[in-house]
Amino acid sequence: MARNKYPEETVRRILDTAERLFIEKGYERVSLQDIIEETGFSKGAIYHHFTSKEDIFYSVCDRIGRRNGEVLSKVRDDGTLNGLEKLRTMFKVSLQPERQAKMFCMMPYLLDNAKFLATEMRSIFTEVVPGFVEPVVRQGIEDGSICTEHPKELAEAMMMLSDVWINPIVQPTTPEEIRARCGIYNQLFRSFGIEGLIDQEIVGTLVRYAEMAHPPSSSEEEND
Repeated sequence: MARNKYPEETVRRILDTAERLFIEKGYERVSLQDIIEETGFSKGAIYHHFTSKEDIFYSVCDRIGRRNGEVLSKVRDDGTLNGLEKLRTMFKVSLQPERQAKMFCMMPYLLDNAKFLATEMRSIFTEVVPGFVEPVVRQGIEDGSICTEHPKELAEAMMMLSDVWINPIVQPTTPEEIRARCGIYNQLFRSFGIEGLIDQEIVGTLVRYAEMAHPPSSSEEEND
């Protein structure tokens, strides 16, 4: 077999195909054989670049994460917004339906896979907080829109609760639980000057994702 002269193109096709399949079927329902058949590559060609389906999945998530990082970077570096305004904008763009829906459709529930959950938590502490949220909180302290003596710890708490506690991807969650958690979240951070970070638009988006995993039963629909 001739040597592949375009390895970057091969990797791109594998990731494009895998991302589409993960979104259409969910991670658990996609096999490595599905990816092989859809790409038209041999098993050897796939294994030359990736060790497993899980390895491909992490690469897909990394690529989506880089796209999200580009969007968050623009918000972080926007000179027209104060710290609190940047936080609010970051939360909105992070939950844009198209982007978040992709992750929701792809991911297994994180509590069912300790490795995926650990990866998500590691990303919070090593990438999201130091790269995006903490700098914005520090700006908020300087411009007076946020009040705290512990910007790093505040940023960590905000992201741990938003990305784990109220995230429907972590575990099956009812719309009622989502609404209650969002309300408590806003109450917790109000004392820092962070008012209404999770607004009704964001709550509605989170509820829609929760409903995808917890559709109402026929009896619930009759009672509405």
